[in-house]
Amino acid sequence: MFISNAFAQTAGAAGGESSLLSLAPLVLMFVVLYFIMIRPQMKKQKEHRALIEALAKGDEVIVAGGLLGRVSKLGETFVSIEVANGVELQVQRSSVVQVLPKGSFKP
Repeated sequence: MFISNAFAQTAGAAGGESSLLSLAPLVLMFVVLYFIMIRPQMKKQKEHRALIEALAKGDEVIVAGGLLGRVSKLGETFVSIEVANGVELQVQRSSVVQVLPKGSFKP
């Protein structure tokens, strides 16, 4: 009289689908994250790597610290940049941010 009857929940075919549907937003979130953040970053890294490999003597470049100069010597990991007449700085190749058009740097 005081205790009501307890009925077990039915765990049929719908139970398997609901757990699969609960994972759908999580999977969708990772797909959106890939296309919004990861893929553009990988593309940017690939472009930077191509820029670094294509450096040649005489290129006018901007370094990550904001220095502007002309490439005078190329090494495997370092580049010598002439920032003024007779003044050369040695920087890492990976610190080169941008290659400028010819004639934009006048020491």
